[in-house]
Amino acid sequence: MTKRLSGHARGASFFGGFGMSITNHNMPTTLSVSPDERWYVARTQAQRELYASKQLVNQGFRVFVPRYWKNRRHARKAETVLAALFPRYIFVRLDRTKERWRSINGTFGVDRLLTHDGEPQAVPRGVVESLINATDPDGNIHFHFDLKEGEIIRVTAGPFADLVGQLERLDDNGRVRVLLEIMGGKVRVALPQNLVAPNKASA
Repeated sequence: MTKRLSGHARGASFFGGFGMSITNHNMPTTLSVSPDERWYVARTQAQRELYASKQLVNQGFRVFVPRYWKNRRHARKAETVLAALFPRYIFVRLDRTKERWRSINGTFGVDRLLTHDGEPQAVPRGVVESLINATDPDGNIHFHFDLKEGEIIRVTAGPFADLVGQLERLDDNGRVRVLLEIMGGKVRVALPQNLVAPNKASA
């Protein structure tokens, strides 16, 4: 089962289109919400998402920081690292009838809680829940595109990152067989499905 989400990063427009689907797993009970609770968005200092999250947890707040595997180049080397899905934004679960939300703004690593007319602005129901449902046992998000055999794809992370090839086969175990173009030749490799995406240049 998959769910499609939407969102970007500012106030009501925080959630814009991802253009992809997200695998739906069972939501961890520690992150499920009661009828009186909602998810809210806190803006953090640059590259301080995990630090801010830890400080909030130490105060008794429940926090969700969606992260995913991405490829980056550093010192002329390509490496795959965990990165925040929404840089400088994390989700905080609150019951505003019981919890003192203003203390969030004074937390180390936090810039401010997103508000509207001076009141915390809740995330639409189902958005954060769908992100949580998409996490693996380590708490990281995996995106799955609607791929078709014969489609031209691009590898998004790992040792073959940024290489383009043709999708030859999908299997039921979450892996794909791809014919990659490497140094003028073609090589068949098997990869996890979450490491490939449609090649936009060929669209």
